[in-house]
Amino acid sequence: MPVTDGIVRVSRETKGRNGKGVTLVKGLGLEPVALAQLGKQLKAACGSGGTTKDGVIEVQGDHCERVIGWLQARGHTVKRAGG
Repeated sequence: MPVTDGIVRVSRETKGRNGKGVTLVKGLGLEPVALAQLGKQLKAACGSGGTTKDGVIEVQGDHCERVIGWLQARGHTVKRAGG
């Protein structure tokens, strides 16, 4: 299980994606199976596609505020990272 500082960081990124933004969720510190399950729930909550890889959940589109609210409602400590 990855070691984290207990803070989930949510950021938006467009690099290497032809200008299309994705919302990144890092620092959850979950097992890959649990992370994939959470990613699936997040994508459904945002009505969007995405993927889970290398311990990072990617949700297509700019859903930072929605993701932050969703994670906080489930008891996570969340910070907005990046721009």
